[in-house]
Amino acid sequence: MNKVKSMASRQQNRQIRYGITEPISLVGPTELDVIKTKALENYLQDAGLYESNEEALRREEVLGRLDEIVKTWIKKISRDKGLSDETVEQANAKIFTFGSYRLKVHGPGADIDTLCVGPRYATRENGFFGELHRMLSELPEVTELHSVPDAYVPLMGFKLNGVSIDLLYAKLPLWIIPEDLDLSQDSILQNADEQTVRSLNGCRVTDKIFRLVPNIQSFRTTLRCIRFWAKKRGVYSNVSGFLGGINWALLVARICQLYPNASPNMLVSRFFRVYTQWRWPNPILLCSIDEDEGSSLGLQVWDPRRNPKDLLHKMPIITPAYPCMNSSYNVSASTLRIMTGEFQRGRDVCAAMEAEQWDTLFEPFGFFEAYKNYLQINISASNVEDLKKWRGWVESRFRQLTLVIERHTYDMLQCHPHPHGFQDDSRPLQCSLFMGLQRKEGVEAGGGEPFDIRRTIEEFKQTVYGYMLWVHGMEVSVSHVMRRSIPSFVFPCGVRPLGNLKRTRDSKSSSEQRVSSTVSSSSTITSCERRGGKKRKLGGDETLTDQLRNSKRVAVSVHVENGEDGSPNSSAGSICSAPMKVGESHPVEKIDIPQDSHSQESEEVEDNFGFRNQVSSKDAFSKGAVEVEELEDVPMQRPVVMPKASVQLRKPIIKLNFTSLSMTNAKNLRAC
Repeated sequence: MNKVKSMASRQQNRQIRYGITEPISLVGPTELDVIKTKALENYLQDAGLYESNEEALRREEVLGRLDEIVKTWIKKISRDKGLSDETVEQANAKIFTFGSYRLKVHGPGADIDTLCVGPRYATRENGFFGELHRMLSELPEVTELHSVPDAYVPLMGFKLNGVSIDLLYAKLPLWIIPEDLDLSQDSILQNADEQTVRSLNGCRVTDKIFRLVPNIQSFRTTLRCIRFWAKKRGVYSNVSGFLGGINWALLVARICQLYPNASPNMLVSRFFRVYTQWRWPNPILLCSIDEDEGSSLGLQVWDPRRNPKDLLHKMPIITPAYPCMNSSYNVSASTLRIMTGEFQRGRDVCAAMEAEQWDTLFEPFGFFEAYKNYLQINISASNVEDLKKWRGWVESRFRQLTLVIERHTYDMLQCHPHPHGFQDDSRPLQCSLFMGLQRKEGVEAGGGEPFDIRRTIEEFKQTVYGYMLWVHGMEVSVSHVMRRSIPSFVFPCGVRPLGNLKRTRDSKSSSEQRVSSTVSSSSTITSCERRGGKKRKLGGDETLTDQLRNSKRVAVSVHVENGEDGSPNSSAGSICSAPMKVGESHPVEKIDIPQDSHSQESEEVEDNFGFRNQVSSKDAFSKGAVEVEELEDVPMQRPVVMPKASVQLRKPIIKLNFTSLSMTNAKNLRAC
């Protein structure tokens, strides 16, 4: 019976075209594909990505309770407004869901994205964030209530009977909200304010996706897999400049359109194949952007021909519902490079995968092993409530730090922001964000001058301190920390991995070897001067750690290799510091990352990062003419890890200078 339904579905898909182009392939799964799909589903089940029936029932009960609360709220609002008894009796507000819960790809403990739709007399400021917030705060089953009225999409967050809820509000120009309200109609946006349009967009996009994919079940399984992969590989975070839930959903939906009869395991493989070869910034479109659609509403849609800002988008993924927007405007050059590398890795893993070997694809990315140098952003406040607000604000600005570093260094200094923050249990009123740093490959150092990012850091801090709700005690600091000195609280259970410890020992050994090669037989360490400056004698039994602790100004050359799992390339360098101890972080002053003469960048990667294919015509983005032509299965080269050169022959690659500029001249800076 299932085979008959599957054959009927494939026959239907042959007659219906999904998306803006013809499908790449109509081939269905083989017996091996069926086995791989079953293994994938079992893997996702064992990974705990599906909630239990009891939890699903509890979520439904919570949504029912939330619907009761907003209906009580709107009747109180209507009475307070002095409306007629008939209007009060008919007063109604309605709850809609969207996001992962509406797509049915959520996991245990995930929050529920909800939308409250109210009538014209229930305002956002006084009604939603005023009266409704007060009502929720008085309910014993509501905990962790907080409002974010100044967000791009204003919302309230709270837990209702232990279930996390993100609640948005849309005020429609209607006196009565009908129970059978259809949000998919464009007329619902008539006379709606900008915040309402944004709030409605989540529900409208979710409903549109369901109508644009050929097989919803295959779409859900594939999306659940890709979301899990993205979280494991550290590229799931809209706030940090990567992609969020809706972005990954649109990318997977496009693959489902291109391979309408494929099984989930096939779709996962094609996902990495297609996006490895995709010529960004060509946009991802699930349907054409009709210029006449909703023209009477006058809302701005994504159109690089008319909106110059749209030409600056690195990785446009366009929402299918009117008004069509770029859902991935947060992506920067650095985060695009990182995601492109992860697509390539996923393609290589899938190509070499056997029937049941899904573990390799989902191996976590070793962020704290991939780079030698990091920025650490410490966020602190005087109490837990202030820290929660302050942390949310700083995290929302974290992406700006990546952008200003790229801009001020002309994209030569690449940044890799970690998508999540870390909490030190010993400091409950402080948390930390981290960012990896490396010089762009293929770019030669200019005259040995370091990157001076002090102004960049100050610009970021000024932006952060512009928080409208800032109070005394909210502080943020930015400092440099080396891989060997990464605090233990970032690792699971507070234990540094053995591989990281081994690299730390290797790095220390390399440092000791390089130091010893530049001094006399009695062992000396130079200050921030070229070979032959002032030297200090060291005892033969003194360790490198003792040397660092006892020195007032130390230059330590360090070495960074490519990550063992294909992680971003880092380089070697030296650190010139004021009085310091191993394990401490230091204020950032200058960063210099000369090009490693041994590293090479493949022509293929250069082509992917060239950004030469700008959207310049209507056909380019509304008809999707370029998409299928670029998707041939071209063999891709694996990243080549060059053998480690002799320590003595390598030039310093990363140099972070923490000495006072007033105490050093230009010659000393170049020597560092």
